[in-house]
Amino acid sequence: MDQELRDIGLRLHGWAADLFPVNRSLTGEGVRQTLRYLQGLNPELTIHSVPSGTTAFDWSVPPEWNVEEAYLEDEQGNRVIDFADHNLHLVGYSEPIDSWLDLEDLQIRLHSIESEPDAIPYVTSYYRRSWGFCLTDRQRKSLEPGKYHAVIDSRLEKGVLNYGDIVIPGDTTEEVFLSTYVCHPSMANNELSGPVVLSAIAQWLKNLPARRYTYRLVFIPETIGSIVYLSTHLDHLKSNVIAGFNVTCMGDDRCYSYLPSRAGDTLSDRAAQHVLSHIDPDYRSYTWLDRGSDERQYCSPGVDLPIASVMRSKFHTFPEYHTSLDDLSFVTPTGLAGGYEALRQCLYVVENNTIPRATVLCEPQLGKRDMYPATSVRGSANSSRLFRDILTYADGEHDLLSIAQLLSQPFPTVCVAAETLRNVDLITCE
Repeated sequence: MDQELRDIGLRLHGWAADLFPVNRSLTGEGVRQTLRYLQGLNPELTIHSVPSGTTAFDWSVPPEWNVEEAYLEDEQGNRVIDFADHNLHLVGYSEPIDSWLDLEDLQIRLHSIESEPDAIPYVTSYYRRSWGFCLTDRQRKSLEPGKYHAVIDSRLEKGVLNYGDIVIPGDTTEEVFLSTYVCHPSMANNELSGPVVLSAIAQWLKNLPARRYTYRLVFIPETIGSIVYLSTHLDHLKSNVIAGFNVTCMGDDRCYSYLPSRAGDTLSDRAAQHVLSHIDPDYRSYTWLDRGSDERQYCSPGVDLPIASVMRSKFHTFPEYHTSLDDLSFVTPTGLAGGYEALRQCLYVVENNTIPRATVLCEPQLGKRDMYPATSVRGSANSSRLFRDILTYADGEHDLLSIAQLLSQPFPTVCVAAETLRNVDLITCE
């Protein structure tokens, strides 16, 4: 990994550290605080508000949820659980409560993971009124019999759902769609890796000297946010999006992963598989049946957007998933840099993929163009082999990505060679 990429990883990890303590959920001030921070990184980001109760297909926007404090005290006034210590201690969307309960009655409101005794689980009850606390299993087993004071000072009221989007224009109205979510509390891989990587990708895209495609980047609450966005943008997206990626779980060092679109053979799928095969030939490939994030909405029947996922360790597959163990030690600068670079390379493929067509019949004379050695000796043709291999597939049927696959060459290598051929008028590129 070169120094520039290491520096990017450190910068992304710093952004994640800034956002890690914020209590995010589907709605509320934590989402707005997160979006304002991301807007500071990319001022072009527009923050939108959708009122509670708004209908989106089969769903409706839930009430806005905010928390002032939440804790569980024993009879001596000791706070055995405190939301102020870690925001995973409170079940997401807990309704207000102020009550004394016996430990036996309290147990149904407590959540822990016996197999992960030092992890606080992430638990939510978004669409049914409830309340509860989460704690480590070790802590739970240490609770003494007696009465406990449960206090949750929260508000569930008519408000708004917030999301952000950035549209970076290109030479055409065809779009590449990139989506990540901003609704999880303090978890680093399953939440913050996506928004920080996508923010850095936005900065990279804006600094390109030219863009063939328009890029649409959205920062939304998972599931309800993508459904709301699709409900108001579906016709436009179906008409214009030619590729895209759901951006999540981008920050650990353990592996690279690929989750296909429902179709499985889109440009996004092909780009992801090609890039990962050169970054890590042992990358983990999943099937559509392993879906679990917003690709479920973007690829659903009738929506059918060409959205795939490139990740480090895929959601649901690592033991830290949806627990307090998914922290800033699990997500690293090198992991984030690797996730960023994998996505950047995928977008490079999408942006630069064209269909070459040879302009002359038979093999052209490369020597007169200084692309073939003047003296022919054994092995001298090797230097022009890549040019000739590209030309043999330049039939107007194969795109550069399929040619790169046929030649077992990295896409950038083939792309640069094709540009050389185009500059001497031996191919045209559609």
